[in-house]
Amino acid sequence: MQNILITGCSSGIGLETALILKKNGIKVYASARKEKDVQMLKDLGFETFLIDVRNKEEIKYALETILKNDLKLDAVFNNAGFGQPGAVEDLSVKVLKKQFETNFFGLHEVTRQVMKIFRAQGYGKIIQHSSVLGIISLKFRGAYNASKYAIEGLNDTLRQEVLGSQIYISTINTGPVTSKFRENALKKFNKNIKIEGSFFKQTYKKELKTRLETTEDKAPFNLPASSVANTVLKIMNTKKPKPRYYVTTATHLLGFFKRILPTLLLDRLLNKI
Repeated sequence: MQNILITGCSSGIGLETALILKKNGIKVYASARKEKDVQMLKDLGFETFLIDVRNKEEIKYALETILKNDLKLDAVFNNAGFGQPGAVEDLSVKVLKKQFETNFFGLHEVTRQVMKIFRAQGYGKIIQHSSVLGIISLKFRGAYNASKYAIEGLNDTLRQEVLGSQIYISTINTGPVTSKFRENALKKFNKNIKIEGSFFKQTYKKELKTRLETTEDKAPFNLPASSVANTVLKIMNTKKPKPRYYVTTATHLLGFFKRILPTLLLDRLLNKI
């Protein structure tokens, strides 16, 4: 039986992926950073861990326990992350660091520790959850864009470093998917961005907050969380998975525009989104 560790399983894509993989006979170690979410996962029948990806000791304990139980680890799905909205000029360094601590440095720590296992056993799959915003950039998404672009660079480098081995690095670029992403992003926006005094004060009030208050299922080209879960399942069932998987029509379209359009023309197009 294949096994996998998934981070960020409290809701949305992480939870749906855990459920679908479990249903298809894969042993899922589901993790979350809050005790109440870990208990929820236990109630659903998962083997669970409390993992805040910023805590390397929690990651280490989970991996050691998995190896003790199964003597192997087939795959990891680095899914934990969040979005911090706000114009670049309104992002403090402190807020930007928090975005990177989870989205990038946390992912890197999981990857680094898992690589030691995969090197020792000679195989494994690392599935990295990036975004369409790791391919193109949108206004007021600077922190999130930057964290996902960083993941892209890390993944591109890591693929070269495992070339010729049985270790595979797959990046999933998702577009609008039904989850609690916008709901959580709105909380981060209200907490960390000072609207009063911002050059974008009126834009924030008229456009951005309205968009964040709109659920993902009303977004153009939106797909359910199962679309990502089924992509992870496909990777698990593929001997040699591809280096990159696009999920949602929006990702395919914007990825295509990034390849063919001049930079300034692409900027004008993206500025309308």
